[in-house]
Amino acid sequence: MSMDPKHAMRVARGTKKASLVLKNARIINVYTGEIEHGDIAIEEGKIVGVGTYNGADEINLQERYVAPGFIDGHVHIESSMLTPPAFASLVLPKGTTTIIADPHEIANISGIDGVRFMVESSRNIPLEVHVMIPSCVPATAYENNGATIDVQDVEALKDTTGILGLGEVMDYPAVLEGEENIHQKIASMRGRIIDGHAPDIVGNDLNAYTLAGVMTDHECTQVDSMLERLRRGMYVHLREGSATRNLATLIQGVTKDNLHRTLFCTDDKHPEDILEEGHINYNINLAIQHGLAPVDAIKMATLNAAQCYRLDHLGAIAPGKQADLVVFENLQKIEPMFVFKRGVCVAKHNKALFETQAAKQKAVTQTVNVKKAALDFQLKLSHDTVRVIGLIPKNITTKQHERTVKLDAGHFSYDPKQDIMKLAVIERHRATGHIGLGLVEGFGFKQGALAMTVAHDSHNIIVVGTDDAAIEAAVDKIIDIQGGIVLVKDKKVIDYLQLEIGGIMTNQPVETVSAALKRMHQSLQEMGLAKTVDDPFISLSFLALPVIPKLKLTDIGLFDVEQFKHVPLEAVTADED
Repeated sequence: MSMDPKHAMRVARGTKKASLVLKNARIINVYTGEIEHGDIAIEEGKIVGVGTYNGADEINLQERYVAPGFIDGHVHIESSMLTPPAFASLVLPKGTTTIIADPHEIANISGIDGVRFMVESSRNIPLEVHVMIPSCVPATAYENNGATIDVQDVEALKDTTGILGLGEVMDYPAVLEGEENIHQKIASMRGRIIDGHAPDIVGNDLNAYTLAGVMTDHECTQVDSMLERLRRGMYVHLREGSATRNLATLIQGVTKDNLHRTLFCTDDKHPEDILEEGHINYNINLAIQHGLAPVDAIKMATLNAAQCYRLDHLGAIAPGKQADLVVFENLQKIEPMFVFKRGVCVAKHNKALFETQAAKQKAVTQTVNVKKAALDFQLKLSHDTVRVIGLIPKNITTKQHERTVKLDAGHFSYDPKQDIMKLAVIERHRATGHIGLGLVEGFGFKQGALAMTVAHDSHNIIVVGTDDAAIEAAVDKIIDIQGGIVLVKDKKVIDYLQLEIGGIMTNQPVETVSAALKRMHQSLQEMGLAKTVDDPFISLSFLALPVIPKLKLTDIGLFDVEQFKHVPLEAVTADED
């Protein structure tokens, strides 16, 4: 207790006025499941009492509900394309007061400098940011990224203020094989929280993964996999992002007996979706819509997350807890009216009440370095039967299809009757000249190309398009603006968003980023974007991630995640529709 004990006891006992009292509240008690009626006394940013109190400053809540501040258990700030200060202005009005951030996106570009950039730019903002040291940079050895984080880097970072634990352990094959590098990182962070990333790991392999020290997983898409992880003592995040929307399925497996081991996360969510839907409050509301009791849903977003990440000062409205509070009117649909962080009102009626400053960025700019002479997008094929990556609606996993495609003089030729387009991943960190070519089915748009330097997790240039001229125009613009998102129609650039920080973030305002994404999404829809593609930018960005099943593309070539190796484009075994 930092405040003077005598003063604290007098305020808590009600013999001295508190600095701030929230009067006449309906208080969500996440310990007992009750809704209490009373006052909340706040002193020096902490809750000192719940009951009947008088304050030097009083706010009459008029029987409105008050919940603890919401916690996002796993999020990549970079996926919002915003720096931490701007991200804070976006999510605090939605009731999210604390996040567990894994900066492996910027780390794959700028290494330890990228992690330090995120830690330092997260200081002195109202949002509480706990940073996990990225564990898998690069994600695998089957691609080229911009930097490496080894065990020496983990040791150098782990005692930095703001660092909480070890980020998602994505290279699960290395863990299961007992490879020294990843196990050294885990051992270095023993006693801290170690996050997982375990798609499709089952049975004894899951036993081995948890034995290694991994404590959480946010990759569950089916109830059975969630329950298996809960049985083995893991915490499971119910994820609801822009493209990965798993909550409605998983909530069906949440019961009174296992609720305490579940929490919420967004993982990757674009700013326009946060503005329109909400953030963790959206997860809560969706869980309620699917039958979970409101107080239980709030508990998942607060106490459960705090206990999972050992944030003992957070997660409840009780004496000694930090005064992070969300005030709202409707228990069935939480739309925050007031949000308090450490007893200070930081958002009101969906507006942030604080100014944001541009994050310092010198170490993480000018990161697009391409060997332009090596750019050749012609896809030579010896026969017309090929492997094709298939998009899956509302997920970042993919299918592996066998398709017959049109050839022109031994090269792939786009057929407007087929929804199959060329996909390219271009190394952009060290100008190696590496370029991987493949095919993807499911985007649907015509006569154009979409290119980005947001391509998980190595963040090379990824581009999908109908013809080489459109693809080349999009890539040229990406290089010119040193990273971002570029949309080409009829071989001409029609719109773009510059992401000058690492090619994945910008200091531009939330509204500018959101407006650009909306415009480009609308343009893609006018170009024929498939209705099954909720977020074309996130869908495209994950086609380069070789730790998410089934088929992906890196700058080295086509990658079969289940076999965990590169495979030829033409050597297809069987259709897996």
